[in-house]
Amino acid sequence: MNKVILVTGANSGIGLALCERLLSQDTQGIQLCLACRNMRRAQAARSALLASHPSAQVALLQLDTSSISSVLAAAQEVKLRYNRLDYLYLNAGIMPNPQFDVKSFFKGLFSSHIITMFATGEGILTQKDSITPDGLQEVFATNLFGHFLLIRELEPVLCHEGRTSQLIWTSSSNAHRSAFNLEDIQHHRGTQPYSSSKYASDLLSLAINTHYNKQGLYSSVICPGFVMTNLTYGILPSFPAFLWTLLMPVFWLIRMLTNTFTLTPYNGAEALFWLFKQKPESLDPQAKYHSLTSGLGNNYTEPRKMDIDLETSEVLYKKLLQLESEVRKKLKEKQKESQHAHSRPAGPGSS
Repeated sequence: MNKVILVTGANSGIGLALCERLLSQDTQGIQLCLACRNMRRAQAARSALLASHPSAQVALLQLDTSSISSVLAAAQEVKLRYNRLDYLYLNAGIMPNPQFDVKSFFKGLFSSHIITMFATGEGILTQKDSITPDGLQEVFATNLFGHFLLIRELEPVLCHEGRTSQLIWTSSSNAHRSAFNLEDIQHHRGTQPYSSSKYASDLLSLAINTHYNKQGLYSSVICPGFVMTNLTYGILPSFPAFLWTLLMPVFWLIRMLTNTFTLTPYNGAEALFWLFKQKPESLDPQAKYHSLTSGLGNNYTEPRKMDIDLETSEVLYKKLLQLESEVRKKLKEKQKESQHAHSRPAGPGSS
């Protein structure tokens, strides 16, 4: 039986690299669905995959995880197309308007903290968040809440008696407990919304295992390492392209000293691909599975304990359920207002 796999944020970077690796292993045995915000880029990604694998089953789905209506519409479409979903890769994510501390960066280049700085962004990155039309913080909505709502909507195809399904989150080494606050889960008041959202996804994965394992749904978290993707390049928008070229030998040198510098999307997708081949019930719900690359270029996956706890994960889960309830209520009210406006009789003199 073919395995049905949906990947969010699949049109570039780690998401696209994962799709290529999945098809390279088993072109005939999987049905792949690329869930993307930009359909033009999604079509280009699909064409590239089919050029390498002409007989592959690759479908497209429009999904913007920052938009409640888009998530609900996409989930409805998935339920119409498939009666089950074996793997849901929660990979879509943004780091908008990154503020890069150039002084700290160059200071860090010549310090003992260089590896930590590159691996986690610690001390050199902050972001300016914005508000979505739904009234949510954009990073929180895109990286976490949109995916949470998608999971909730897809319960009928994810949870089946007698078989397992797997959620796999793309997290980050930038997921710091210090950036997250249970009293401000959307990170309204902070300057590290990306780190907060990734730490929250680590917590949520643990909570999902608590609530859904009995229904055959398992959740795992990965870290791709330091990868050169569009998100990475976007961190330094004011840097000329040649500077990246000058820095690449430094990155390759650092790789000889640390295994977290995966550098390419193919290498960064290692843990995502490795988890595809594992039995989900055998995995550690409190471990983050890291994509690692040795100095000689060999890829492997290693579990590392996350700085999370069951109590905090449960509180976050309940807060997300409450927010879901509020969001659905607002959406219904908006729909009622829209229907009422359309049903209102035209006034005198109107055409």
